[in-house]
Amino acid sequence: MHSMATAWIEDIAKLTRPDRIVYWHGTTEEYDSLLEEMVHAGKAIRLNPKKRPNSYLFRSDPSDVARVENRTFISTKNQRDAGPTNNWVETSELMATMSKLYEGCMQGRTMYMIPFSMGPIGSRFSKVGIELTDSPYVVVHMHIMTRTGDHVLPYVDEHFIKAIHSVGAPLKPGQKDVPWPCAPIEEKYISHFPEENTIWSYGSGYGGNALLGKKCFALRIASALARKEGWLAEHMLILKLTDPDGEVRYVTGAFPSACGKTNLAMIRPSLPGWKAEILGDDIAWLRMGDDGWMHAINPEAGFFGVAPGTSYRSNPNAMATVSKDTLFTNVALTDDGDVWWEDMTPTAPDHLIDWQGRDWTPLSKEKAAHPNSRFTSPIKNNPAVAPNFEDPDGVPISAILFGGRRPNTIPLIHESFNFQHGVFLGSIMGSEITKAVISKDYGKVRRDPFAMLPFIGYHIADYVSHWLEIGEKYKHEHLPRIFYINWFRKKDGKYLWPGFSENSRILKWILKRCEGEKGARKSAIGYMPRKQDLDLKGLSISETQFDEMFALNPEEWRQEIASIEEHYQIYGDLLPKKLREELDQLEARFAAIHLTK
Repeated sequence: MHSMATAWIEDIAKLTRPDRIVYWHGTTEEYDSLLEEMVHAGKAIRLNPKKRPNSYLFRSDPSDVARVENRTFISTKNQRDAGPTNNWVETSELMATMSKLYEGCMQGRTMYMIPFSMGPIGSRFSKVGIELTDSPYVVVHMHIMTRTGDHVLPYVDEHFIKAIHSVGAPLKPGQKDVPWPCAPIEEKYISHFPEENTIWSYGSGYGGNALLGKKCFALRIASALARKEGWLAEHMLILKLTDPDGEVRYVTGAFPSACGKTNLAMIRPSLPGWKAEILGDDIAWLRMGDDGWMHAINPEAGFFGVAPGTSYRSNPNAMATVSKDTLFTNVALTDDGDVWWEDMTPTAPDHLIDWQGRDWTPLSKEKAAHPNSRFTSPIKNNPAVAPNFEDPDGVPISAILFGGRRPNTIPLIHESFNFQHGVFLGSIMGSEITKAVISKDYGKVRRDPFAMLPFIGYHIADYVSHWLEIGEKYKHEHLPRIFYINWFRKKDGKYLWPGFSENSRILKWILKRCEGEKGARKSAIGYMPRKQDLDLKGLSISETQFDEMFALNPEEWRQEIASIEEHYQIYGDLLPKKLREELDQLEARFAAIHLTK
């Protein structure tokens, strides 16, 4: 191992004082043995091997069930570099706070050293890190979500990402451990130091708070690295599409939470002869390749998906993925040793043990599975995984898809006028706040630019400027075309578009546009398909229904422009000039429509 890594590990061990250190070699034997230890310690439940082979259930503490955005920090020397969308603490101040918390925090526990690669091992696209953690839960999840072990060590150099994690619950001699140790919410810190390529996480054992290769490394730290090095780290799926003639193309897509990103990543096309394969459902790293195309890799090796709402109807590939070799967190346990969550089946079982270990029946007031309960599965489990998932050069991207959940205003699909206009579309992404969320802003649009608002590791103005600079630098190359999707438009409370596998019809139009086919009409917001441009064979879509899916209501767009204007206030004086130009041009186009009428 690199001498710098060895010295760092020794320093952290002196600070945290674990009882022992275990080097993770990345073997199946280690993985199985550690899970066996957790079962015997009451930290995991082995599921019925006949129902769910080699799978386990974990239950977290009720206070530790999701990302803790208000305890997540971007720490830089100057506040301006973190920007208005991040919680900022000055570097030396936060490092002092974290060092004090880490002092002796692993006493009575084991510190695991996990070397890991984000992306195929040895790829020029990939980045390497080491996570030090006192949580065996984190170890087995990192084993699935990243490429871990001895094969990574030759690629550890002075540029490796230093990631430290502790549950923040040292044990005194003879003190009995609890099934899910963690610190109180006010003591949790998810701290990022992009100027030092360092992540320090304390007090939470759950999800992205603790699996530091995921959002912390692959988005927050990587986005800052990408800006320095001239590439993009994005909250995007990667999808491989093959048409009936055998032509292969790839698309990426960024969608806010609850907008169908995972379902699209695992789509089973309804169109005859079309095939879809998945390369990733959550994160994409994009670089311009030597061939003049933008290439993408998925830095992860597994899925960390939300369980509730996943079913054979909504996502059969996901259900096949979790049929074996899967770790579940905070779902319900059936009487025959399997798992269950809301909407998994049309009707609930008569009896379950809920995510907190209590008896549950359909008459119970609380949900059986936590709304943010998860499954963690290797990507190779997915029956639709692309064979070239591990391609070290990535795959060439034809289109980038943006979108949100909007019941009105935004049409089913439209294409940007050009790359700069596409960046504008990414900057205004958002979803309407529904009654499913407790909020005083019900009915308003919550903006989530590029689906990256919680994950940009630096100033949002610099982030959008970086996208614009990529477009300018490579304007003569094969930049992906950019499209905006809204599957969720409604009329009289009912969805106008059937969704799910039928979304392949929209993907077909997108790829035809990428090939240069006309097949569209120019509108005030971009290029939209006419009815004859979409393959609607077999669907009962009336002229009225089609027109409603693509209607541009000037009054709604007047409100939309005002909403965008309000959102842009977060940039202050640093709003990129090109975004202001795009917004002014959008307003002028709708004003021209009004004048002609």
